[in-house]
Amino acid sequence: MDWTDAAAAARAAKSILLVTHVSPDGDAIGSMLGLYNFFVAQGKQVVAAVDDGVPKFLQFLPSAEHVVGKLKRGKWDLMIALDASDVERMGKVGAYGLKHSKMVINIDHHPTNTQFGDIWLIDSQAVSAAELVYRWLDTMQVEMTEPVAVPLLTGLITDTLGFRTSNVTAQTLRIAQSLVEAGASLTEVMARALVHKPYSYIELWKHALPSVQLDGAIASANITQADLKAAHLNEVTDGGLVGLLISADEAMVAVVFKEHEDNSIEVSLRSKPGYDVATVAFELGGGGHRQASGATIEGPLAAARERVLKLLAKAVQEGELMIA
Repeated sequence: MDWTDAAAAARAAKSILLVTHVSPDGDAIGSMLGLYNFFVAQGKQVVAAVDDGVPKFLQFLPSAEHVVGKLKRGKWDLMIALDASDVERMGKVGAYGLKHSKMVINIDHHPTNTQFGDIWLIDSQAVSAAELVYRWLDTMQVEMTEPVAVPLLTGLITDTLGFRTSNVTAQTLRIAQSLVEAGASLTEVMARALVHKPYSYIELWKHALPSVQLDGAIASANITQADLKAAHLNEVTDGGLVGLLISADEAMVAVVFKEHEDNSIEVSLRSKPGYDVATVAFELGGGGHRQASGATIEGPLAAARERVLKLLAKAVQEGELMIA
C-alpha cells in the first residue's frame, strides 16, 4: 500500500478530480464524497463526477449536490478513482479524467482490480473502498469530521449490507465506531441507505414479482422496461429486489436481470456466505465481491438469463462442495 506516496501526491495537488464507477452504490458515492469533503476543507479545487450523478437514495449525503454527471472541460493535477476495478467501469467521466489528469491514484478493494493508475491503494481484504479512504486519512493523522464521517460510514454499511457480509471483522466495527464518534449517525445512515424506499420501488416490485423463479438454490427475477415505465421510474433499478430474493431460506444465490433501453441487461448478484458470485460477475465482464456483484451484458433478456443462470448453477455447485 503506497500510503506515503498517495499522501504526498494529494498534498502537492492543487486541483483534484474524484471519480467512481457507473451505476454507483453507497460505497462508490460514500468514499468519493468522504474524500471530496476532506479535500474541500483543505482548500483544494475539487471536482467529483460520476456518470448520471448521484442516485436519489444517496442524495442525503453532505455535498451530494456538488457531484456532476458529465465532464466536458477541465484539467487536474490529480485524479483519484474510487471503488472502480477497471478503467471501463468509470464510464465517460473516467475516460475524460484519465486524459486530462497528470497523475492517478487507484483506491479499490475488488480482487479483480486491473491496477491501473500511478499509485495504488488496493486491498481485496478491505470490506469497502470507504474503509481504505478511512485508513488513508488515518495514516495522515487527519482529525475526522462529520462531513467526512457520514459518507464513509454509508460506504461501510452499504457494502457490508449492514455488517452482515462474511468479511466483516473487528476492525470493521472499530472503524464504524470511530466514524460514529466523529458525528455520523448509525441509525440515520442505516435507515436512509438500507431501509427507506420511495413508493415507486414498491410499485416496481408489484410488476416484477410475477417473474420471480426459484430454480434449485437460485432465485431470479426480471425488471423490464415495461416494469420501469409502469412504476414511473426513469432510472434502471431493482429497488433492492435482489436483497429480498437472497433472504429466502432456499436461495443460496439471487440474481435480478434489469433491461436497459438499448437492450443491454444489467445483472445484480447476491449470495449467502460460502457461495461466490464475484467470479461469475468477472466472467461476465463485471466485478464486485463474493456476496454482492454485478455486470452489464448484451441482451436480449432471454439469452442473458440462459447465459447467467448456467454460470450461477456452477457457482452453486462449487459452493456446496466448499461447504461440505
